[in-house]
Amino acid sequence: MTVRTAPVTLPGLAATPGGAFGIYVHVPFCASRCGYCDFNTYTPAELGGANPDGFLAGLRTELRLAAAQLGSPPAVDTVFVGGGTPSLLGGAGLAVVLAAIREHFVLAPDAEVTTEANPESTSPEFFAQLRAAGFTRVSLGMQSTAAHVLAVLDRVHSPGRALDAAREARAAGFAHVNLDLIYGTPGESDDDLLRSIEAAVDAGVDHVSGYALVIEDGTAMARRVRRGELTTPDNDELAHRYELLDAQLSAAGFGWYEVSNWCRAGGECRHNIGYWNGGQWWGAGPGAHGYVGATRWWNIKHPNAYAQALDAGQLPVADYELLDDGIRHTEDVMLRVRLRDGLPVALLSQAERRRAGTVVDDGLATMQADRLVLTDRGRLLADAVVRAVLD
Repeated sequence: MTVRTAPVTLPGLAATPGGAFGIYVHVPFCASRCGYCDFNTYTPAELGGANPDGFLAGLRTELRLAAAQLGSPPAVDTVFVGGGTPSLLGGAGLAVVLAAIREHFVLAPDAEVTTEANPESTSPEFFAQLRAAGFTRVSLGMQSTAAHVLAVLDRVHSPGRALDAAREARAAGFAHVNLDLIYGTPGESDDDLLRSIEAAVDAGVDHVSGYALVIEDGTAMARRVRRGELTTPDNDELAHRYELLDAQLSAAGFGWYEVSNWCRAGGECRHNIGYWNGGQWWGAGPGAHGYVGATRWWNIKHPNAYAQALDAGQLPVADYELLDDGIRHTEDVMLRVRLRDGLPVALLSQAERRRAGTVVDDGLATMQADRLVLTDRGRLLADAVVRAVLD
């Protein structure tokens, strides 16, 4: 991937008719940096003058240019505001984000509108402002209820704050509330994870995401591991934790619909399902990625350089790639096999179908109505299933 600081020009974009279309907005601000995070985020000390008001002005400009680039934009089925910490914009700032989208795009009548939020930057007033603006779903970074786990992750909220925030969101009228959990943090026990799952269920949410901790190169946590300050779980231990998570959530009435996501009936995140099913979206904000037609692009990362491009009247695109049929097929298999609905066998070549049969014989998947659906063991080895089918 080429890294650029000056914008490039996107080729002509035409959204594929009939598919889902979403808008993703990346908010790059964080009050502090978590030790495991390698996302495109910036603390106040790192920004050198960039601020939320300037970001919102730039975002309005980018959305105007985006609509012009698309010519006749399709109706927007889903909106997802992520980060970073979108809740640092406050309820009023997030209302401005949604108003800017509405100014240049048409939201479908049943559009799903989601924002991520960190528990420590929310309040009952915040959630009330979101509901009044038109948000329909909120996703909260909980990670754990164990204080020592949060400390290792450098999370600044107290163990109970995410649960209180979830209840406040529900009280404000949000039918769809997600809590993110991380398992496999150095020092976490089975009991720590089980207590976190129980607390999340008791908070009344309808969606839980659970991710194994990945220690990325260049992060503060990676440096601590290299120094021998932290030890990380092996794959067998992570698999055991995943099985605990799945069993506890299933017993509480949550069903998996993607390898790392569980919900009660009707609680699926439609925006993310759009990604997994090969849908299209415009990515706005510093470092955001977008995908329309056969074109995938990514924006300039730093907020100051992003703003400079927009001030010059240019889309803040760092670079793009045109995806050929082979790449799109590989990504279809890689993403759709992770879904509970499974991978349509009709998408596979004859050779791939034969290899899929071997995966079934190995007990990693089943054939259900001409779809390849992962078994419980197959979910633990989803990447291996993809390699087996494609190779």
